Amino acid sequence: MPSEVSKPYISETQTSELLERVFGLAVSRLSPLPSYDDQNFHAVVPGRGEFLVKVTNTVDSCNAELLEAQTRSMMYLQEQGLPVPTPLLTRDGDIMSLQSIDCGSGDCKYMVRVLTYLPGIPIAKIPSSPQILYEAGRSAATLDKVLQGFEHPSLQSLHRENFIWSLSNIPLLESYLDALGQEPTSKVVKEVIQQFRDKIQPNLGVFRKCINHGDFNDHNVLIEAEARSPQRYRISGILDFGDMSYGYYVFEVAICIMYMMIESEEPLSVGGHVLAGYESVIPLNPEERDALFLLVLARFCQSLVMAHHSVTLQPTNAEYLMITARTGWKHLLRLWEMGREAVEQLWFGTASSYQAAERP
Repeated sequence: MPSEVSKPYISETQTSELLERVFGLAVSRLSPLPSYDDQNFHAVVPGRGEFLVKVTNTVDSCNAELLEAQTRSMMYLQEQGLPVPTPLLTRDGDIMSLQSIDCGSGDCKYMVRVLTYLPGIPIAKIPSSPQILYEAGRSAATLDKVLQGFEHPSLQSLHRENFIWSLSNIPLLESYLDALGQEPTSKVVKEVIQQFRDKIQPNLGVFRKCINHGDFNDHNVLIEAEARSPQRYRISGILDFGDMSYGYYVFEVAICIMYMMIESEEPLSVGGHVLAGYESVIPLNPEERDALFLLVLARFCQSLVMAHHSVTLQPTNAEYLMITARTGWKHLLRLWEMGREAVEQLWFGTASSYQAAERP
């Protein structure tokens, strides 16, 4: 994230007091959760259940309309049957509350939300299978499709022109390349950025637009074993809508493929299974398919460059920030070396096998 973002660091005592005062929750246990640039807690409230407490960073806290768009979208998705968190209202009946909190060097204003806590474990925590990857792709597409029916005045805030995490803004990464130092991998990143300029930007007009979740990764998607078939899993939760923005269908599936590769034992095969799941709901058009390989590379570059940059701002959070980097560079370089034709042959061939199996 850009340097002006200030990640909250409020104590558990402060958080417990706030939850009682603003939300009417008497917390018996409060545990910190890993996060990128917000501060999250798992709260247990006797007689009420479990909740996720989300304290938003200073920059996003100033954009109430954006946070409302994210939260209203989650409420709509839950109403449509998708497993997403929804807000607990404040004592005053609001979906969030801007709070002035002592952050050590004076008071800071943070937007605070309390969300339902969903069951399941992150996909990243278990060995992924073709069935899990297919379900991840299908869920991403279902979310995109359902959001097409949502209308709310706050959605205009999702036109995030210079948002660094939008795939539309890959060229903005050039301002952060110093974070890579003398890494030889920076040459690949620069070439991917140039290819994005040459091959993606001129064709954005032929991609179909939608609202993107924008961070459909293996830590933001929860799964549970199916009761009747423990070897199969269902998606039990879709988390973290903080990167929502207007984008394109093909962006969502590229982001999902990239992140599902991170912990996979067979990363090169991931794309075909995720694509098959996504296309079972929203088939890509030829131009979108042509762009998929480069968009996956671009998301790798985006995640890796911003991880290195963020570590310079939050060195104490390096372990969490560098989750992607542990295997991400290896995957990026392997895809780059294989080239588009070989990777597409693998991914599209796998996706086609699903389509053939579905035919009567």
